[in-house]
Amino acid sequence: MLIRLLRTYMRPYRHLLWAVVALQAAQAAASLYLPSLNADIIDKGVMTGDTAYIWRHGGWMLAVSAAQVAFAIGAVWFGSRAAMAFGRDVRTALFHQVTEYSAKEVAELGAPSLITRVTNDVQQVQMLVYMTCTLLIAAPLMAAGGVFMALREDVQLTWVIVVSVPLLAFFVSLVVSRMVPTYRRMQEHIDEINQVLREQISGIRVVRAFVREVFEAQRYSRVNDQLTGKALIGGRLMGLMFPTANVAISLSSVAVVWFGANRVSSGEMKVGALIAFLTYITQVLMSIMLATFMAALVPRAAVSSERINEALDTPSSIKIAADPVTVLPRPASVEFDGVGFSYPGAEHPVLAGVSFHCAAGRTLAVIGSTGSGKTTMVNLLSRLIDVSEGAVRINGVDVRDLSPDVMWQRIGLVPQRPYLFGGTVASNLRYGKPDATEAEMWEALEVAQAADFVRAMGGLESPIAQGGSNVSGGQRQRLAIARALVRRADVYAFDDSFSALDMATDARLRAALAPHTRDAAVIVVAQRVSSIRNADQILVLEDGEPVGLGTHDELTATCPTYQEIVSSQLTAEEAERQNAGGNAS
Repeated sequence: MLIRLLRTYMRPYRHLLWAVVALQAAQAAASLYLPSLNADIIDKGVMTGDTAYIWRHGGWMLAVSAAQVAFAIGAVWFGSRAAMAFGRDVRTALFHQVTEYSAKEVAELGAPSLITRVTNDVQQVQMLVYMTCTLLIAAPLMAAGGVFMALREDVQLTWVIVVSVPLLAFFVSLVVSRMVPTYRRMQEHIDEINQVLREQISGIRVVRAFVREVFEAQRYSRVNDQLTGKALIGGRLMGLMFPTANVAISLSSVAVVWFGANRVSSGEMKVGALIAFLTYITQVLMSIMLATFMAALVPRAAVSSERINEALDTPSSIKIAADPVTVLPRPASVEFDGVGFSYPGAEHPVLAGVSFHCAAGRTLAVIGSTGSGKTTMVNLLSRLIDVSEGAVRINGVDVRDLSPDVMWQRIGLVPQRPYLFGGTVASNLRYGKPDATEAEMWEALEVAQAADFVRAMGGLESPIAQGGSNVSGGQRQRLAIARALVRRADVYAFDDSFSALDMATDARLRAALAPHTRDAAVIVVAQRVSSIRNADQILVLEDGEPVGLGTHDELTATCPTYQEIVSSQLTAEEAERQNAGGNAS
């Protein structure tokens, strides 16, 4: 998974990687040349007292060191550009993939997990790329070059390298094998923390209203402690690596000095060669230690790459037709033809056998108990999900044959939970029509009964907080309605979009809505009978199945389910009127 991800998204930056390899090779060559120069200065300058030789070769060492620094800076510069570009491209790919998901894929993977994958998981792989460019590429070059240069200085002492390097590599591989499952669980715990935190922030009013701060704090502490526990395990495993590498370097240095001193004493080795050999073995083991550090990053990056690829490889269940219809005919209409929908693995369908036709200039209302499938109908109409059976047609064309962009441009949708984006009133209304003029926006606000409070706020440039938290529920609904109306759509779908409005505002809005939507087909999902009794047709749903279709008067006479709904709501209204009369007396 990791290799596939790197191969796919690093391919455009091969020229940067080749530059990194070349610069790291030059840096390694300079680093390996310095101990040899130092050995010459000791043997031919210090031991013989030749000061001129020391100054001459010392200056050359400074030049080589300066070149080494320049090569290192260049390698880091190119490596950083490659790593940052890689992270940008992967985040972009994930963003576009997630925005193509239907509600089904978002529910399966989970919003908190998707957030973690786009942010933390990409960061882990990006860090691996960066550290590879700045450290890992140089490590094998230094290790191989160090062994070669050490052999040039003295062959008999190389047994120290032969013993120390395999032992260190074995220990590292043993620790890394334990780190992979630990890091996998860490990423899962990060998902859980994101989920709990999002819920607490979104539901802060509920938490405070029911005095559940202590419970939520404990809930957060529980998942936080789980992440901390796994992080400590991973930290301890990583912490074992560096002391072991340092011990290996120290013991190897002691062995080189101990056995090398005997060879210097017997005249078989020069002092400069011993110092150079000691430097080379330190460089070799330091390279192993750098590779050890990279080995600690690889498991976590591997786990993150699996999660990234899972999101990238998960296709949207909404498939675009091979030759989609890009020109939608007129007049406007909505047709459900034997529509059924079932969630995967569910025992019973959410919708079954739903059929109706709503022509331009007419309004179809949908009513039913909670969980009867009303919102699912709206989601099928706007193709946020696809039907399991039957067909949904807009203007006579199956939505599955339509280009999604063309279809969504012709639908004005007001969801059950209207969402406003951070910005201004104007920026939110222009989600409906990007080039909407001020006159068009004010017209939509007038129809939606929102113009008065928008003027009171300061006009179209009045600020709107994220989620519309600085306006009331009714104002949020009316702004969402205006956003849908400003686009002059062929089909309007209002999913319980008038629930937060009082009866008077509701009545005024519907009266203003009629002439505005005379050329459009209107679908209204509602809970109040008083809001839909004047609709041209009313569809009654019960447990996902249609049990009545007709006008208010027809359903009152023929549909028992509708009669129950009407009876319960009229009883409640009568009780309210009686209470109001008693209080007045």
